[in-house]
Amino acid sequence: MAKSDSDGSSTRDRLLLAAADLLEAAQGGEVSTRAICEAAGVQAPTLYHHFGSKQELLDAVVTHGFKAFLAERPSPIRDDGDPIEDIRRGWDLHVRYGTENPGFYSRVYGRAIPGRPCGVVAEVEAMILHALQPAARQGRLRIAPERAARQILAASTGVVLTLISQPDADADPTLSEAVRDAVLARISTDSDGGDHPAEPGAATAATAIALRAALHEDAGPLGPAEAALLDEWLDRLSRG
Repeated sequence: MAKSDSDGSSTRDRLLLAAADLLEAAQGGEVSTRAICEAAGVQAPTLYHHFGSKQELLDAVVTHGFKAFLAERPSPIRDDGDPIEDIRRGWDLHVRYGTENPGFYSRVYGRAIPGRPCGVVAEVEAMILHALQPAARQGRLRIAPERAARQILAASTGVVLTLISQPDADADPTLSEAVRDAVLARISTDSDGGDHPAEPGAATAATAIALRAALHEDAGPLGPAEAALLDEWLDRLSRG
């Protein structure tokens, strides 16, 4: 007799819970397929049936944990708020999650495989890119949002891994804030003027980024070929 959908969901949940417990206990160390299957009470083919591979299972565990962490807290993105402040709050949430869940975080971000992007990391980068769009539309980014998202992710990840690896006695409580503000000053136009004059071409780049963000939302009367050509020109202008 074929198993019901509820049986399949139950097996999947057991695998997720078993992998989560083992990841937490491993504190960034290796977790074997055999250990996961024994803890879940299944055979290896069952794991592969539900997740394809052990890595896909571990990615699912970390993704679920990160989403649960975010769901328990107010969204850093506010419809009527300052988009740069939204990014600042999002950075702080990312760092908090990593330092509160060092085992999960180290497993995902500390074990890079050359040429193989991690699905979890790609999803986080997409979230950052989404949060950057309002700032782009307002002309407040120095660089394209895609580049800004990559820089924010790289810098915040480095901060978390540094904090995780430091003994408590050596931990620098100002590290995250200092790096965060330096990155935001680099990618946003908010610091232009006063002691920080804008770089040559910065206004043109910011305007091009704003127009490109608007174009992606609504190309207006432009046809696909025209929109693609304009997008290419704006992308070149945004790079200075």
